[in-house]
Amino acid sequence: MSSPRREQRRALRIAVHIPTLIEPVGQPALRLHDDLAAVYERVAASTDRIGDTLPGVVRDLSTNGAFIACEPLPLLSRVAFTFPLDGFGQVEAIAWTLWRRREDCTIPGPDGTPVDLPRGFGVLFEAIPLDARMAIHELVSRAARAPA
Repeated sequence: MSSPRREQRRALRIAVHIPTLIEPVGQPALRLHDDLAAVYERVAASTDRIGDTLPGVVRDLSTNGAFIACEPLPLLSRVAFTFPLDGFGQVEAIAWTLWRRREDCTIPGPDGTPVDLPRGFGVLFEAIPLDARMAIHELVSRAARAPA
């Protein structure tokens, strides 16, 4: 018998609906000293779809990342996107695709009613301006304090 799962994410988040354009950008090349290059390893970003632009919608936002409803990209895609944030202005972000939902699906909600989940992917922010991150924190904190 399954029981409701407790939220496992540590960062507060807020449901939003913010249209955006996603662009897979890959990683900059590294120039390393030969001795360092012989022992250095790093995660390699997917090179699929680099230069493409895909329309998406930011649906879930936290200080650490977001869920973007969009055509799913390969895992470990490094993406650039911008989105407007109420009370702040335009946010420019670089992020990594850490998980994806390949198709739309429906699951039971906490009260048993169906919840529709769109296809898309979750990103972890690599680079986002500190003042934008602080504005997101304030936005989600305010929403968490609001009466239900």
